[in-house]
Amino acid sequence: QVQLAESGGGLVRPGGSLRLTCEASERTSKNYQMAWFRQAPGKPREFVAGAWWSTYSTLNTKYANSVKDRFTIGRYQSPSAIYLQMNSLEPEDTARYYCAANVHWGATPESAPGYEYWGQGTQVTVSS
Repeated sequence: QVQLAESGGGLVRPGGSLRLTCEASERTSKNYQMAWFRQAPGKPREFVAGAWWSTYSTLNTKYANSVKDRFTIGRYQSPSAIYLQMNSLEPEDTARYYCAANVHWGATPESAPGYEYWGQGTQVTVSS
């Protein structure tokens, strides 16, 4: 069972920035696919950004249109840790953010059922 540890949520004013981090307990796989989803109260879970990579490849990424040009998904040097850098935050970004992961490639990045492992989530609130 792979455990995902998320951190970095909090309260921020509109226009501010936050960085979320997710680290997986599995560090020996050669292939990873990880993503961020979010869910606001009364709304369905939605895709935010996804990334997939192998030991010998560059990082592949995909973004939801609503966050493109404001959010950046990236990797740390740890084999299975990612971040979500969120800039120009808007009140509409308020949600609980969840990290999802597979220790293989091939899932459709924006499809939640395709991910095997999920974190507990971290709350992001954008408010003045």
